Amino acid sequence: MKIDGKVVLITGASQGIGAACAAEFARAGAKLSLSARSEEGLRSAGGPEALLTPGDITDPDVRTRIVNRTLERYGAIDILINNAGIGLYRPSWEAPLEEVRRMMELNLFAVIGMTQLVVPPMRARRRGMIVNVGSIAGKMTLPWLTAYSASKYALASLTDGLRMELRRDGVHAMLVCPGYVLTGFQKNVIAGQAPAKVLEGRRFAITAAECAAAIRRGVERDARTVMAPGSGWLLVAAMRLFPSVVEGRMAEMNGTA
Repeated sequence: MKIDGKVVLITGASQGIGAACAAEFARAGAKLSLSARSEEGLRSAGGPEALLTPGDITDPDVRTRIVNRTLERYGAIDILINNAGIGLYRPSWEAPLEEVRRMMELNLFAVIGMTQLVVPPMRARRRGMIVNVGSIAGKMTLPWLTAYSASKYALASLTDGLRMELRRDGVHAMLVCPGYVLTGFQKNVIAGQAPAKVLEGRRFAITAAECAAAIRRGVERDARTVMAPGSGWLLVAAMRLFPSVVEGRMAEMNGTA
């Protein structure tokens, strides 16, 4: 899809990958509608012409307000980037259910809610794209983020289903699977912290700007899945070919072997 002149709605746009996407798509000529809980962060991420709608997208009224304001300003939504998400560093067998539910509300149900609001006008125009920012944890389970991985596996399945459901309507769905990206993700999790051996992986991380550039390129070529960095496919392949070996190494990193 050509981005120049298109209307791009980005959730979780106040920092990290979302803010980087705002900058990347603005450079490509997009008209921006940005949402996040932090109004101050949105002002920093969005240029003077961007539409800013602060609020918590787990609230249905907030989701409706974001979409309605975007349609009122621009008359259309060409690309929805469902980027907002949160992590939980606690073993799944002991994580309080209220924490898991809170994570699922943002990582999955808010995505479904936003999608249900933007798809009807996209179908009416017979064009559009849904971009769901998942994780490599949606392709291979990370034992230090088990419940989070489950939410991202669900998001991956949702994206595949949307692509097939909407194919005849001219609406495409793309999954993004970031690996280790230098953002505030680990500081903003609901609870817990990453194991020390996982933190050592920061030296192999990519920047949020690099991830956003990969997302922009994926949108331009109507990709099905974007892995950022692309080397993440090697880890996914290793898990599929040698599951017991990779699981053992993951357990060691998690300190549970």
